[in-house]
Amino acid sequence: MKPFLLITTRGEDDVAAHEHAAYCRLTGLLPDELEWIRADRATIGDIAFARYSGIILAGSPFTVSEPPERKSAVERRVERELSGLLDEVVHRDFPFLGVCYGVGTIGSHQGARVDRTYGEPSQAVRISLTRAGTSDPLLRELPASFDAFVGHKEAISDVPPSITVLASSPTCPVQAFRVGENVYATQFHPELDTAAFTARVRSYAGHGYFEPSQVDSIIATAEAADVRASHMVLARFVEEYLDSRRGDRSAGPTSEPIAHAI
Repeated sequence: MKPFLLITTRGEDDVAAHEHAAYCRLTGLLPDELEWIRADRATIGDIAFARYSGIILAGSPFTVSEPPERKSAVERRVERELSGLLDEVVHRDFPFLGVCYGVGTIGSHQGARVDRTYGEPSQAVRISLTRAGTSDPLLRELPASFDAFVGHKEAISDVPPSITVLASSPTCPVQAFRVGENVYATQFHPELDTAAFTARVRSYAGHGYFEPSQVDSIIATAEAADVRASHMVLARFVEEYLDSRRGDRSAGPTSEPIAHAI
């Protein structure tokens, strides 16, 4: 089988390792079936699209709406590389799932307004599929409403015509969307179960998502949430695109590796 590719940007080794393990666990992929690029450590470089079934971009402490002068050199470099990658992904309509950070990166790539209007603290929220979501091939097997973990400083506040909104919540109008037929993003975290969410909250207690004094109450609330339905997004992505079975999405102007401007 063609492997999937996971791109992460978390600087802490233990957090990054736990994240990769969570994606393996909830996609059902073995570690060698989910190849891994740590974009915070090395350039994304050339992606041989024909080699992969699909690409997953994980969440990140990076925020696209932050003023450029407040971003590190690594963050600015990652944004440039992802922009080049998304040029090709969207052009090819290649299977792609961006989680949390993916909303900002894909959204800004498509001309959406990404700002802090609809940021959400770390918690479980009720997600509802839109009419488009209930018929979408990736999401239609999910319940019409389900709980999922969130935690983000920015979100989409103005949607361009190229984006089809698939899910929403009372405090964040764009919780999932699609561009074309095969490029997806979720604001919520389908890779987080309760244990992974708890570890993530403890790791990011000082990163501005919530007050550090709230850690215990956030974890207690999370332990009462049932977010299992949200995990279906990852399983469905693998099921839908394993070996690009919805068509040969690697086909484009060329099947050779694409060099991205740095």
